Amino acid sequence: METRVAVMSIIVENTNSIETLNATLHEYRNYIIGRMGLPYHQKNINIISIALDAPQDVISALSGRIGKLEGVSVTIAFSK
Repeated sequence: METRVAVMSIIVENTNSIETLNATLHEYRNYIIGRMGLPYHQKNINIISIALDAPQDVISALSGRIGKLEGVSVTIAFSK
């Protein structure tokens, strides 16, 4: 199956969603190239960037699951 490289940007404003977010990311660990998380204490948010190599439908499914979490925003940028 054809895969695409993508970067997923996640902003967490509700810390109660972090445990579910981490469990979801763990389920997709085979597609994750790397992950960087930055707590931004001044704004009381967490910023997470994830590099992925996966089929587009898998990336979309992951984004959809994350986007349903309360207080969590997600966007994706795909390679060409």
